[in-house]
Amino acid sequence: MALIKKIINNVFVKNIVIAIVVIALALIATFVSINIYTNHGEYYPVPDFRGLTEDQFSQIIKEKGFRYNIMDSAHVEEFLPGAVVEQIPAPGSMVKANRNIHFTIKAIAPEQVQIPNLVDYSLRNAKVILESYGLKTGELIYVPSEYRNLVLQQLYMGKPVEPGTVVLKGSVIDLHIGQGLSNERTNVPDLTSLTLDEAQSYSVSVSLNVGAVIYDESVLTAEDSLKAFIWKQQPPADKGERIRLGSSIDVWLSVDSAKTIIDEIIDQPEIELSDNE
Repeated sequence: MALIKKIINNVFVKNIVIAIVVIALALIATFVSINIYTNHGEYYPVPDFRGLTEDQFSQIIKEKGFRYNIMDSAHVEEFLPGAVVEQIPAPGSMVKANRNIHFTIKAIAPEQVQIPNLVDYSLRNAKVILESYGLKTGELIYVPSEYRNLVLQQLYMGKPVEPGTVVLKGSVIDLHIGQGLSNERTNVPDLTSLTLDEAQSYSVSVSLNVGAVIYDESVLTAEDSLKAFIWKQQPPADKGERIRLGSSIDVWLSVDSAKTIIDEIIDQPEIELSDNE
């Protein structure tokens, strides 16, 4: 008994006991304050914010005691620009107050892509390429050609379109597809003086195709190639030859107008002089 009283009256022991009590009270106070601050054990369902714009969902976020940040944008056709298309956590998830909700919204500016080159690709490959660019395969227009199931021309909004042309993602590209040669024949059309685009459109309209395209030394730039005209073709149009539907016509192009004049002079028949001359 005397030993116990001696221990209790020891100053060192008293200080240890006081320290333990103070630490215990501090820990209890800390846990209580954390529970109060974090609403320990209280969870709230996450609303469905999909389809709402920032002006709409920011007020709901504030009322529910959440926070948010916009982490990405995407192009989804069924949503309006600026609307939420995806959220984390998902709608209905149970979270604590002050939780950060991450949003992906539909981009306000429409996404644009370049049209790839599809000519001379098989139909199957052309479809895969279009899909990889975020474009859609439109009408398949089958025309006579010696090359079956090969893309002969690509069109946008009904008109031939060059690779690299910028269009909205999701645009529809129509394709002219070869279906093999026909036994029917037609006169060789005169393509001279036409640009390449004009010649291709006209050839397709008469069930023929432009084959090899040869530019001369006067064509130096991409702008030149757009302005260049056909000064020679094979087979020529003035021989009265008839070719099978789907056949190809090779063309030579230039920006030198003298080419046409020289060619016309060469092609003119010789004039026989009369005896009186």
